[in-house]
Amino acid sequence: MPTARPRHTITETDEVTRALADAARRWPRDRRRPAKLLLDLVREGHRSITAKGEHTIAQRRAAIERTGGTLTDVYPADYLAQMREEWPE
Repeated sequence: MPTARPRHTITETDEVTRALADAARRWPRDRRRPAKLLLDLVREGHRSITAKGEHTIAQRRAAIERTGGTLTDVYPADYLAQMREEWPE
């Protein structure tokens, strides 16, 4: 099929063969269409890493909220200025 978009080639290694077999069990309607199974795997993989990324961001924000302000008043107000005075020019 003509296209101006880049094309990608995948060699069916043992790992790809296993992935296609697993995909065929997950999407049996596409079991005889390896190119469609590969697209299904790409979409599922993208959803997975996107969701994990969003979950990681949410966890980090929650940690910031939980710990924000816990060190308030631990250092004197002029602490940074004192530290900088000790640094060589």
